[in-house]
Amino acid sequence: MSRIAAFFDLDKTVIAKSSTLAFSRPFFQEGLINRRAVLKSAYAQFVFMLAGADADQMDRMRAHITALAAGWDVEQIRSIVSETLHDIVDPLVYKEATQLIADHKAEGHDVVIVSASGEELVAPIAQMIGADYSVGTKMVILDGRYTGDVDFYCAADNKAVAIKQLAAEHGYDLSKSYAYSDSVTDLPMLEVVGHPTVVNPDRGLRRIAVEKDWPVQQFVDPVSLRSRIPTPSGKAVAVTAISLGAVAAAGAAWYGLRRKRNRD
Repeated sequence: MSRIAAFFDLDKTVIAKSSTLAFSRPFFQEGLINRRAVLKSAYAQFVFMLAGADADQMDRMRAHITALAAGWDVEQIRSIVSETLHDIVDPLVYKEATQLIADHKAEGHDVVIVSASGEELVAPIAQMIGADYSVGTKMVILDGRYTGDVDFYCAADNKAVAIKQLAAEHGYDLSKSYAYSDSVTDLPMLEVVGHPTVVNPDRGLRRIAVEKDWPVQQFVDPVSLRSRIPTPSGKAVAVTAISLGAVAAAGAAWYGLRRKRNRD
């Protein structure tokens, strides 16, 4: 008997921000990046939230982040993510997404997160929200450190490739399966299943959804999962949420300053 899966993009579909950029503050606190990198990440997050990221922007973000990560200790990254996961991601998860995931699991469907963010971020977030499997971007590791090269970039056409591989491994009937995303760059992911749905779509994806008569949903209500998921032990960063707000404000100020300079 064939199985059914529900494939979810992560950023702006399940959580309200870019998962990769959201971790810039704890990476700074652990000395992995400097203040300039934090501000650059905040600015990227600000633009991402305003307009979404197209393919070129995604490629630039990937190049920036992978170059930045060259030489980082993999276990240190995993430790930082584990210790700060709930402080950073918990307030960002859409209530509507958690209900949809619960509905699919109640129907006996596997839930799979498919994201362009690194697998070291994607896997623990997927576990936190109750997904069965996850796929993320895989970076090359040598002697326990990132080289700065990418082994598998889980974006655009590669998301469809990953979904087909999972279908072959787990016996999913893709014609009966579901997919959810906000970005036109995820069109291959949506087209590979029988039941695509667009969530918080960017302009390009909204236009395609209208043309193809795909369902459109708006997720607007981030909700804390703390009542259902125990907080991990360890040195959680207590001021993370406040700090991220300050960083985002700095990014907004930088954006406004750049606009003013361009006008002058």
